[in-house]
Amino acid sequence: MKVAAIRRNGLGLLGLVLAAAAVLAALAAPILAPHNPFIGDMTQGLRPPGTPGHPLGTDQLGRDTLSRVLYGARVALFIGLCTVLVTAIVGGLLGLLAGFFGGWSGQVLMRLCDVQLSFPFILLALTINAIVGLGLRNIIISLSAAGWVVYARVVRGEVLSVKQRDFVQAAAALGTSRARILFRHILPNVAPSIIIVASLQFSQFIVAEAAISFLGFGVQPPTPAWGSMLSESRDFLYVAWWLTAFPGAALALTALGVNLVGDWLRDVLDPKFQV
Repeated sequence: MKVAAIRRNGLGLLGLVLAAAAVLAALAAPILAPHNPFIGDMTQGLRPPGTPGHPLGTDQLGRDTLSRVLYGARVALFIGLCTVLVTAIVGGLLGLLAGFFGGWSGQVLMRLCDVQLSFPFILLALTINAIVGLGLRNIIISLSAAGWVVYARVVRGEVLSVKQRDFVQAAAALGTSRARILFRHILPNVAPSIIIVASLQFSQFIVAEAAISFLGFGVQPPTPAWGSMLSESRDFLYVAWWLTAFPGAALALTALGVNLVGDWLRDVLDPKFQV
C-alpha cells in the first residue's frame, strides 16, 4: 500500500480527498460551524445562500444550514464507523469459526445468512429499528443486525480456502494449537477481505442511516442528521432548494468518496486485481 499507488489511481485519490473532507468536517465542526446548529432565529427563517452570516442559508426555523450540515457529518460518520466495527467483529468472528471448524454449526450459520440475505437490507434494518425503538444507539443496533451476514459469508469462504494451504497444514502437523492456527496463521490472511468489505459497507451504512432518519425512525430532531434534514425540508422544496441540496450533496459526496476508497483498497489488497 504505497503512496505511489494512490497517485496512479485518480479515482482512489479523489475518494481519499472526499473522505478526508468529510472526516475533517466532522472533527472540526465546533470550530468551522458559524452558529449553534440547535438554536434558530425565527426572524431569519428561510434565508437564501449568501446571506451575511449564513453562507448556505437558513432553514424554516432560522437555523444555520452550514452548521447543521457540518454537525450532520459527525452523526453520519459516527454511525457508519460504529456499525462497521460491530459488523466486522461479529460477522468476521462467526465466519472465522464457521469456516475453520465447519460441521453442522457452519451449515446452520450459512442457512441463517441465506434467509437474512433474502430480505432487502434497508427493509430489514428499518423493521429491526421499528422494533428496538428510536435513537442513535438503536439505529446502530438495527444496522449491525442487518449487515453482519456479509462479513460472515465472505470470511467463511476465505477461511475454507486458506486452511487447506500448506503452511496451515504444516502448523497443524507440528501440533500447533487450534487457537494459534486460527488467529496467528488464518486471520492475517483473511484480514484484507474484511477490510475491503468494511470499506464498501461503510457508505451503505451511511446511506441506510440517512434513509431511516428520513422516514422518521432514526436520529430524531433537533439533532442535525442529513436524513432528517432532508425529511424536514420536503415541504419547502420549491421555495428553499438549499435545504435539500446541501445535505443531499454532503451525503452523496461522502458516500462516493468512501466507495472510491473501497474500490482502491480492493485493487491494492486483493491479489486477483493485481497485475
